[in-house]
Amino acid sequence: MSKASRAINIDDLRTLAKARLPRMVFDYIDGGAEDEITLRRQVDRYTDYELQWNSLVDISKIDTTTTVFGKPSPLPFFIAPTAASRLFHPKEGELAVARAAQKAGIAYSASTLASQKLADISAAAPDVPKIIQIYVWKDRGIVKELLDRAKEAGFTGCVLTVDTIVAGARERDPRNRFTVPPRLNRKTVSQALARPGYLMDMFTSPKIGPVNFEGLDTGGRGVMNVINELFDRTMTWKDAEWMAKEWGGPFAIKGVATAEDAVRAVDHGASAVWVSNHGGRQIDTSVPVIDLLPEMRAAVSPKIEIIADGGVRRGSHVLKLIARGATSVAIGRAYLYGLAAGGEAGVNRAIRILKDDVERGLGLLGVPRLADLDETLLRLRS
Repeated sequence: MSKASRAINIDDLRTLAKARLPRMVFDYIDGGAEDEITLRRQVDRYTDYELQWNSLVDISKIDTTTTVFGKPSPLPFFIAPTAASRLFHPKEGELAVARAAQKAGIAYSASTLASQKLADISAAAPDVPKIIQIYVWKDRGIVKELLDRAKEAGFTGCVLTVDTIVAGARERDPRNRFTVPPRLNRKTVSQALARPGYLMDMFTSPKIGPVNFEGLDTGGRGVMNVINELFDRTMTWKDAEWMAKEWGGPFAIKGVATAEDAVRAVDHGASAVWVSNHGGRQIDTSVPVIDLLPEMRAAVSPKIEIIADGGVRRGSHVLKLIARGATSVAIGRAYLYGLAAGGEAGVNRAIRILKDDVERGLGLLGVPRLADLDETLLRLRS
């Protein structure tokens, strides 16, 4: 049994990931914008919402089902899109995560900047909902081509990320002289040499890059420079509406932070509103997502899915987001720590940890059906 398979919680997987990855790569997973206040605060904020429980309730059957992009899901969380997953597991990356999602029966989201082909990701997770994440490129032809290939590969949902038109100031990366894809320099080489197992995986694996854009000339620029130079700063709600129509299926707008924008998202074609601060990697000191959810839920129809992410390390975090108004929760760092710690086995373990936490939590709360969970059992610590 691998070390990752023996992890008790997500923090154990984080510790294993830190031991395996070169510092520059670990910091890319682990870091946030500027002073990283949002990064820390959104995790800590969960502790401010304290729990009560119902007593003497029959909990012999626990129902954790919900809806994700219009499809039934056996669990209230799913895989969020993260760029270049082969950075964290050079051999397989996204394929390891997709297989773990398939095993758990949960939805998988692929990043625009995935390091595996969409068709290969789809083949690794043939029976679960698959979602393609997109940004707004200046060249609309690039967007349309990606959407067409995603449809052909069997993706049924689409999410437009709108909080990354300008890249956040992620200060750990320039300190490490790190880019995506990585470039060789004295600092990156010295850090990689400190992790010979990872370095061997890198040398024996294909070059890491945005393989779904083989014809795109980035001129050797890193992902942050691509964002700043190739993404469209003129984007408006009309562009989002064009994408929703172009996709023609379940469509979410990710990175919404106000109730007014939640309404605008729905008015311009979104079937789901994704409340996110990009894992604390864009605007520092932004409001924790758990605080935003009630006003979002009140602003849109109950038929509209609300997806939440940010700082999820425990099943109780998932349950608190659901209680505050989310329909489902997307996990990012939690599974990336597992991927880095042990590949597919590590992602399996991350999912299992959260699944067991959620089921145990509902039992302890005396709420056997996730659908019955609401704010009545939450108290905000004064």
